[in-house]
Amino acid sequence: MDINYAKYLPLSEATYYVLAALQEPLHGYALMQKVEAMSEGNVVIGPGTLYGAFSALEKQGLIEKVSELERRKIYGLTGMGRLVLAEQVRRLAIMVRNGQFALSHIKEGEAA
Repeated sequence: MDINYAKYLPLSEATYYVLAALQEPLHGYALMQKVEAMSEGNVVIGPGTLYGAFSALEKQGLIEKVSELERRKIYGLTGMGRLVLAEQVRRLAIMVRNGQFALSHIKEGEAA
């Protein structure tokens, strides 16, 4: 499958964590808690942001509503969502390797 990742990437930090958290289907409140835990408190998503993200990601075909219990809509990743997440992880791994290399070659006195 030939995918034009340019229309999806780079993901914002919040969107990245939403997709990563949806490795298992979740409803909104559980997803907000999981994102905060996964990001070690660095990303906190409020309900307005989350439901806007759900709508946009659903329109892009990256997530889908898998069920609804009472008033809770449960979302999961689509196949395309998994591919986009995997490509973002690949890109981030390259960034981390390059950043670690750069930092390892900065002399201690040169760090500003």
